[in-house]
Amino acid sequence: MPAQPQRTVLEQFPAGGPRGSWSAEEYAAAQRAQGHDAQVVMDLSSDQFLVVANTAT
Repeated sequence: MPAQPQRTVLEQFPAGGPRGSWSAEEYAAAQRAQGHDAQVVMDLSSDQFLVVANTAT
């Protein structure tokens, strides 16, 4: 089984944000526009959306 890539958390956003607000997605899109491999994942234990990027190992 291949090893999972290391990830760096770039930013955190509460899951209970205002209705219609996609702050994590907007931040990730801005990071991708700058060339970063950013994606949004949900951290269920903290009830937050995390914007993460793969890091070279």
